[in-house]
Amino acid sequence: MAGHSKWAQIKRKKAVNDRQRGKVISKHIRAIQSAVRTGGGGDVGANLQLKNALAAAKSDNVPIDNIDRAIERALGGAEGGSFEEVLYEGYGPGGVAMLVEALTDNKNRTVAEVRHAFSKHGGNLSGSTAWQFDTKGLIVVEDPPEGIEDLAIDLGVDDIEVEDGAVSIYTEAASLYAVVDSLQGEGIQTAVTQLTRVPQTMTPLSEDESRKVINLMETLEDLDDVQNVYSTADLENAALVG
Repeated sequence: MAGHSKWAQIKRKKAVNDRQRGKVISKHIRAIQSAVRTGGGGDVGANLQLKNALAAAKSDNVPIDNIDRAIERALGGAEGGSFEEVLYEGYGPGGVAMLVEALTDNKNRTVAEVRHAFSKHGGNLSGSTAWQFDTKGLIVVEDPPEGIEDLAIDLGVDDIEVEDGAVSIYTEAASLYAVVDSLQGEGIQTAVTQLTRVPQTMTPLSEDESRKVINLMETLEDLDDVQNVYSTADLENAALVG
């Protein structure tokens, strides 16, 4: 996965998130409530969708009180409508394949907003792109201890990236939490634990194209209904993320 730079992209997103804290928390609350209502209730052991939502919220430091209230409201049937998961496929500047995951109670509104963002930034909300991505588990460990790469290899992970004082570990989706539990059993804490979509191949870009792709991604991420944005953009050499 050379050139993927997932940790760099996460850091860029977190920097944006820090300036829009309320919106970030609201998106996680929506995901948690949707998971409770559609994934099988509030038991994390029996509701993998909820477990994923809680792990993502923890990675973005959503306060535990907000999380607890969201689960209680969802279990009580209070607040918020029924949200549907929607996946949008399209192409961005430079021919970059993109996927946009959304949770919406109004698909007409959401698709209009997503299409407008693509058009505004030189993209096109058309075509089939999902096949270009694999769903993987992602674990990021900051300030990793010596020997973590050997440990990860022994755990049978798919890939390892070392960059910027962090180690990114990729697993099969079904193995994510087993690997996390093994790492924590060794006293290793994770900064990020989430499911992600990893491009099978990367799209090389010029600096100008990279900037346009980043602007499109940030515009999409700013939409209330959008949960995650993925692309095949190779931004490692653009010096624009991080």
